[in-house]
Amino acid sequence: MLLKYRPEDRAEKKERLLKRAQAEAEGKSPAVKKPIIVKYGLNHVTYLIEQNKAQLVVIAHDVDPIELVVWLPALCRKMEIPYCIVKGKARLGTIVHKKTASVLCLTSVKNEDKLDFSRILEAIKANFNDKYDETRKKWGGGVMGSKSLAKTKAKERLVAKEAAQRMS
Repeated sequence: MLLKYRPEDRAEKKERLLKRAQAEAEGKSPAVKKPIIVKYGLNHVTYLIEQNKAQLVVIAHDVDPIELVVWLPALCRKMEIPYCIVKGKARLGTIVHKKTASVLCLTSVKNEDKLDFSRILEAIKANFNDKYDETRKKWGGGVMGSKSLAKTKAKERLVAKEAAQRMS
């Protein structure tokens, strides 16, 4: 769905500006309509979230360093804006004609896409926003590494050996 809202590339922009210039040269006032496009860039998206203008925030999972975006789900949750985490900042970059993009957001949607967009938002809210507390409070698996496992096994054997000596 985000591909429908791609920002214009250089050729499209040049063509649009050429048409606008021709209309102004003929004396007509050009119909200036703000295009509905995907917004990108961490600072810009953060501003849109803080202003409560973002309707959906898409975050890449492989941002390095992770500290750049680790706080973004909490901000989205505070502002009650749906967010989702997707694989690959390169995939997000292809949407906006860049190599990579760590964060994207939609500020508005065309009328013909409102039904699909509301369905997507319901799924995203169920999978990300509503599960925020559950994932935040869930502890890790408690799996030890190989060195820790070896040490605990050695201690257990030592305790078992001492217990066997006491019994005999």
